[in-house]
Amino acid sequence: MLEFQWMTEEHRAFAASVRRFLAEEYEPNRAAWTKAGQIPHAFWEKAGALGILGATIPEEFGGSGLPLSFDLVTFLEQARIGDMGWGTFVHSIVVHYVNAYGTREQKAGWLPKLASGEWVGAIAMTEPGTGSDLKAVRTTAKPDGNGYIINGSKTFITNGLTADFILVVAKTDPAAGTRGISLIGVETAEAAGFRRGRNLDKIGMKRQDTSELFFDEVRVPRTNLLGTEEGQGFYQLMKQLVWERLLISYCAIGNAQCALDDTLAYVRERKAFGQRIMDFQNTRFRLAEAKTEIEIFAAFLDRLTVELEEGRLTAERAAMAKYWGTEMLGRIADNCLQLHGGYGYMNEYRIAEIYADARVQRIFAGTNEIMREVIARSLDIE
Repeated sequence: MLEFQWMTEEHRAFAASVRRFLAEEYEPNRAAWTKAGQIPHAFWEKAGALGILGATIPEEFGGSGLPLSFDLVTFLEQARIGDMGWGTFVHSIVVHYVNAYGTREQKAGWLPKLASGEWVGAIAMTEPGTGSDLKAVRTTAKPDGNGYIINGSKTFITNGLTADFILVVAKTDPAAGTRGISLIGVETAEAAGFRRGRNLDKIGMKRQDTSELFFDEVRVPRTNLLGTEEGQGFYQLMKQLVWERLLISYCAIGNAQCALDDTLAYVRERKAFGQRIMDFQNTRFRLAEAKTEIEIFAAFLDRLTVELEEGRLTAERAAMAKYWGTEMLGRIADNCLQLHGGYGYMNEYRIAEIYADARVQRIFAGTNEIMREVIARSLDIE
């Protein structure tokens, strides 16, 4: 069982509540939602009613006003059941953008709906051909009277099919480079010209809808510019990526622990050549390596979480966690699947899902090649 020094009794009580909710409301529907390729809106509303979606939203805006670490608890509990199929981590990222940079009016209008699950949130960054290169974004939000006209397309958007509120990364001044990037809130129910594409067929994360989005002369009010100034989007993205990369690190360690737990249970029962799989030295050494890596990474995450809550977490240290944690998960998932033998390749075993879902974690929120570059740049400064 994973333990972190920053966790208080309040954290543990919240974790127990999330764990119970997932066991009662998520696990029984896992297979059906995998087949459907998305999670119904009603489930989001149940999570909102329990305070899971709005844990860190201020009380005046419909949340519980708890520290950032309570959202980490949610992601960790989700990952502990081997799940990356519920897009709550992206929803949470949207919440943190609005809470960090929104005006009081924006917070009052948007956060209560995100906290309750009435709205599912998404953030539209990636475009065809841009990948991790946010400077190359081509979607525009042209100022027009008291509003903006948005044109462009996005792809690989988590919660794209179900999102009611989308933060769109767009250029309000295409000639200004990164200084011309802004974040614009789009309420999909009111957005004429907005269209969703197909639910993309991914290797893993089958329950999480991921789609293309299209904006054709979509008009939104000027008040939907996140914050008060145009051209702040790139800065806002870079600041929040620190948080995003830490939460992915918690997803990675939770998934790794789940893979290890499942494999331990399997090799203790499964026999080959007259003895348990657990009794082979190769098995014991592989599992010992996995346990050690998880424990070491947990100690690093302990330090980073304290730094986060004290406002000291840097981009390069968050990049270290995201890079190392997701690479670690890939190794552990691969080794644990191998120890399951042929059964590990069957989707009815949870290790197969963990293995498939793990691969993308080295890609999103900035590829691990980009993480290495972020870390390397910090070495030139010292």
